[in-house]
Amino acid sequence: MLGALPAGPAAALDFDALARHAAALAAQPHQEAADTLPAVLKGLSYDELRDIRYRPERALWRDAGLPFELMFFPLGRQQTRPVQVHELGPQGARELAYDPGVFDFGRNRPEVATARAPGWAGWRVHYALNDPAWRDELAVFLGASYFRALGRGQRYGLSARGLALDTVGGQGEEFPRFTRFWIERPAPGATALKLLALLESPRAVGAWQFTIQPGDETVMEVRARLYLRAPVATLGLVPLTSMFLHGENQPSAQDFRPEVHDSDGLLIASRSGEWLWRPLFNPKAPLVSSFSLPGLAGFGLMQRDRRHAAYEDPEALYERRPSVWVEPLGDWGPGQVQLLLLPTPDETHDNVAAWWSPAHPPAPGQPLDIAYRLRWQGDAPTRPPGGWTVQSRRGRGWAEPAPGELQFIVDFDGPALRALPAEAAVQAVASLGHDAPPGTRLLEQHAWRHPVTGAWRMALRVLRPQRAQPLELRAFLRFGTHTLTETWTTLLPPE
Repeated sequence: MLGALPAGPAAALDFDALARHAAALAAQPHQEAADTLPAVLKGLSYDELRDIRYRPERALWRDAGLPFELMFFPLGRQQTRPVQVHELGPQGARELAYDPGVFDFGRNRPEVATARAPGWAGWRVHYALNDPAWRDELAVFLGASYFRALGRGQRYGLSARGLALDTVGGQGEEFPRFTRFWIERPAPGATALKLLALLESPRAVGAWQFTIQPGDETVMEVRARLYLRAPVATLGLVPLTSMFLHGENQPSAQDFRPEVHDSDGLLIASRSGEWLWRPLFNPKAPLVSSFSLPGLAGFGLMQRDRRHAAYEDPEALYERRPSVWVEPLGDWGPGQVQLLLLPTPDETHDNVAAWWSPAHPPAPGQPLDIAYRLRWQGDAPTRPPGGWTVQSRRGRGWAEPAPGELQFIVDFDGPALRALPAEAAVQAVASLGHDAPPGTRLLEQHAWRHPVTGAWRMALRVLRPQRAQPLELRAFLRFGTHTLTETWTTLLPPE
């Protein structure tokens, strides 16, 4: 297959050449690569695989003193399918073949070090992100089409993917893989790293191009051309994956930590100008929400709460987990942002996924071109310009609620709220979902300035006599005819 790609200095590989190769592959039946991983590597335990460490002095480009360095992950245990990695330089593409000499195998048996692996499990890039004298991990590409990155001062949290197929609605999820990478050798003064990737699966083939620009907010500019071999039930573009165990809206009586999550909400910006905020929670059963939009201005899984006191975990440092904001480049047309929540017993399992699903997916064989930016954000995440949700809580106060009655307390802040005169009559505008069960009604929707923080607090009380059906609530703050905040929206699952 590689023979169809340009090679040598006279015919450098670029995005269009890789996209033509993807189109040719999509016209052929999918061919799964043979499993040639030695049994000794498949049988590695978790601790044995962790004991295989890359030797930093063997990092690619370290001897040239370039601003970026590459290191690689070994195959073993669950990582059984190799990826090929190439360096793109003045002389064309050069495969970076597996070399056991780059690893320290620790306490592993000698036969682990001598086993011949068919390739790498994945790779990571290092850059002097936080200290000029030390090259930190900047980004990792490992497993299927998963990758993640860091901005300055951040710790790894949620992940992104190249593509998701039939995460919901199909006969089982299909996980496309980045099978080959071509990473451009950076110039001595480069401030960005560029790479190409080929994505393959039984029903999809595509070409991806990344430009990674590190900083306080690390930005990935992405271009992709996708071809489907066959129809899919759910085409998930720019999927994000995260974890939510418990938080302010769902406290835990067993955990000493007030909150445990990589992300606390889904933020959506419609091209119509509306902003939506959906707090995450850990459901008792799988739950899917869909947000239909005439056009997408952006969406992301966000970690808004940046206070250490919200987590009290000096090892995990959840307050330093990044938010990821997806910024479409161009008009993606109508479609849906979909949110999947799964139950999880602990913080070791990702249980949150969000993606964009176009209203008109491409027919098999027809190209789909998209371009976007992924912004890995820290203390200055994307927010609506006027006002946003600071916290969301559910529960009773001093008064005993009536049977079927629920109360929500939501705090908002932002420049539009701070600029209001002291006597401003702010309204809480709330509504029930169009499919609310009979007998459901709003009992109270009230807003007032918080006497301690100076922000605004909203109280909602709703009567929900039928708990066997889901219920959606939406609310925002308004002053006169001016919308002040994003729309806070929550979904109450069946109980």
